[in-house]
Amino acid sequence: MSVRTLPLLFLNLGGEMLYILDQRLRAQNIPGDKARKDEWTEVDRKRVLNDIVSTMFNRKFMEELFKPQELYSKKALRTVYDRLAHASIMRLNQASMDKLYDLMTMAFKYQVLLCPRPKDVLLVTFNHLDAIKGLIQDSPTILHQVDETFRQLMEVYCGLSAGEFQLIRQTLLIFFQDLHIRVSIFLKDKVQNSNGRFVLPVSGPVPWGTEVPGLIRMFNHKGEEVKKIKFKHGGNYVTATKEGSFELYGDRVLKLGTNMYSLNRPVDTQTSGASKNSTSRAQQENIAPNPLAKEELNFLARLMGGMEIKNPSGPEPGFRLNLFTTDEEEEQAALTKPEELDNKVINIQAMQDQQRSEELARILGELEVTDQPRWSTSKGDDLLAMMDEL
Repeated sequence: MSVRTLPLLFLNLGGEMLYILDQRLRAQNIPGDKARKDEWTEVDRKRVLNDIVSTMFNRKFMEELFKPQELYSKKALRTVYDRLAHASIMRLNQASMDKLYDLMTMAFKYQVLLCPRPKDVLLVTFNHLDAIKGLIQDSPTILHQVDETFRQLMEVYCGLSAGEFQLIRQTLLIFFQDLHIRVSIFLKDKVQNSNGRFVLPVSGPVPWGTEVPGLIRMFNHKGEEVKKIKFKHGGNYVTATKEGSFELYGDRVLKLGTNMYSLNRPVDTQTSGASKNSTSRAQQENIAPNPLAKEELNFLARLMGGMEIKNPSGPEPGFRLNLFTTDEEEEQAALTKPEELDNKVINIQAMQDQQRSEELARILGELEVTDQPRWSTSKGDDLLAMMDEL
């Protein structure tokens, strides 16, 4: 497995999360002069996105993320996104958070499967970051954070060989291999079967630098071409017109990783029986005690800098966002949650280690941003402790 996969996985899943949240916030948006105190406004939407992006691209956070390391379990990574999604005044209950994570993972899995060549995973990442910059374009400080991450990506990944990118792609596919959750937007576009598996196309541009299939060339021991044989490939392929740009600004050419929710299409998820069983087994494996559990929690402690969710306080603990069409659907989804998710919880108190406590306190101090305006806490006292000043 590649030790350079984690930053790409985190950034692409984070990009998909922001796409979904932005779409749902826009769908539930109420004009500012008509909104009640418990309803969303455009100002609230921008504030939520700014808070999440600022947390996601924090300098110290990125430094920890880009250190060479193996991927951790789905449960460990899910914990990061739980914390990240609640780094603002927005609140998601367990059913909506489950749905959000399902949409994120299936979207990126589809993009990885469709990448014409392994290196194009980096272009997918750049597409996500380009779109994120569009979501927070009115916040110069946060834009600078995203640009710094762009530069880190170019420094670390642009020099990797094709073989190293192939290993990264394999690592990503291994991470996603047991996830077969049906998503309505994919089902309607007929790119996903009823069993949750994706349909790979046999048309479109071939990878940059390659030729359209259909010709076999034979060479002699001197390297001279001696024979050609044509064959029918059964597809409808075309030659790629140009390579996507790997620069800070440029035409990525590849459309994978762009916002597929921009057309206001529904984002419902449905889990088939077979898929549900396989997902439940995977979740059970991740929840059951294992020798890596404590190390994963230590990794999260380093990565999140000791983030802690406070209990809601005050008359307005935060805005609730529902990823389902109605509250009844959300309640039903919570009732059908696999039983094993409620059991075998491992509680580890990382703060008992004095040396780790001091390290987390140091990281926490570096996460404070003094040049950002202080938000009123009247609508969201229940923020991550670490992000109180963002």
